[in-house]
Amino acid sequence: MPDSYDVVIIGSGQAGNPLATALADAGRSVALIEEYLLGGSCINYGCSPVKTMLASAERAHQVRTAAGFGVQANAPRVDMAAVVVRKNEVIGAMREGVRSNLTQERPGITVLAGRAVFTGPHSVRVAMESGPEKELTAPLIFINTGTRAAIPEVEGLAETGFLTTTELLDLTELPEHLLILGGGYIGLEFGQMYRRFGSRVTIIESGNQILEHEDEDVCTALQELLEAEGVEFVVGAEAYRTTKGAGGQITVTARTRSGERRLSGTHLLIATGRTPNSDKLNLAAAGVRVDEKGYIKVNSRLQTNVRGVYALGDVHGGPQFTHLSYDDYRIVRDALLGGKSRSAKQRPLPYTVFTDPQLGRIGLSEEQAQAQQIDYRVAVMPVSTIGRARETGRLGGFFKVLVDAKDQIIGAAILCAEGGEIMTMLQLAMTGKLKYQVLLQMIFAHPLWAEALNNVFAKLGKPKK
Repeated sequence: MPDSYDVVIIGSGQAGNPLATALADAGRSVALIEEYLLGGSCINYGCSPVKTMLASAERAHQVRTAAGFGVQANAPRVDMAAVVVRKNEVIGAMREGVRSNLTQERPGITVLAGRAVFTGPHSVRVAMESGPEKELTAPLIFINTGTRAAIPEVEGLAETGFLTTTELLDLTELPEHLLILGGGYIGLEFGQMYRRFGSRVTIIESGNQILEHEDEDVCTALQELLEAEGVEFVVGAEAYRTTKGAGGQITVTARTRSGERRLSGTHLLIATGRTPNSDKLNLAAAGVRVDEKGYIKVNSRLQTNVRGVYALGDVHGGPQFTHLSYDDYRIVRDALLGGKSRSAKQRPLPYTVFTDPQLGRIGLSEEQAQAQQIDYRVAVMPVSTIGRARETGRLGGFFKVLVDAKDQIIGAAILCAEGGEIMTMLQLAMTGKLKYQVLLQMIFAHPLWAEALNNVFAKLGKPKK
């Protein structure tokens, strides 16, 4: 006979874990199934390990540039093995916290290490990591299996050999020359990181600009800042073949507007997007529908087409950010336990690209405002005019804020040191529906980056369409 639970959650990510604890605290019996590592992508091979290693790269950069601040220091020697050890210690502690919370502090949760497949709309079979298979049933099933690196169809790629970010995070040798396919958020963060560690880095992007969804001026400014550190960009280059020489050298052949280019390096990172982990769940047995890319289709309440089956986090498509996955949990929790209804389709989308300087984004870009034919005004202010920037020597980037005809902030791109933190202030103003004049007149502590908001709003021009 199958084991019966009130709730089955497949995947231990940023939506599944808090949902398990919330439902268990409400008295429901919960089975949480995890095939790989507790904590999901954010803790194990996403946000936490990347930001931990970015901190090491920043230290190396500070030492390398210390002379400009009157501090004499020897050239840094990066010990990649030690960098990886520190990263593993940080995420190991986080993972242990998740394990303790799920297994020791919540008796209502049964954690199963294994791979789950559907055998019916409300039943799953779990191939256990150790021991016999288990059959589970539940009226509520939540799929939180996330995504993995999407591997492009490039001739010779499998034979050449390549790295995804998961493998690169564990590499204890420093690549001499790292080629990166993809100029999105992941490619840029890893590109700057490894350049600061000491690698030569070439980013190959098939589109006409990096960060395809951002305004052109934002992309140009960020690319120039990274180029100043020595990152090489080849934009508008469609990679179609890879080869590996006798000495291990990897060559990427790409079509560009100016003809064919061959780019050679010692290591190749694939950062061309993500693909959902839905293909091994046997969703057909449950009747759960997916789109053409394999993402699970959900409505505004995150329900699939099968009653009682939900999809949470990156596996249902759309913007793939940890904070949105966590908000998926809150939407479902409030609906099931609080009788509240909130749409997952209508919510703000703040995000930060953790380059240095950071790019903090909220609301509409200027291109989006134009596409929607919104009357808007835009204020742009170079970071180099800010006192805090001159004091710290972090002069690159700009503030860009959009305001509509009713004086409401509708979007911002903050490219500067701690740009994500400053963006969050604007998000709070947008959430509270504050007119921009409130921030224009606000007294900020001096000298902070945030006080520059006084000046940027003073630069608002005439309305645009």
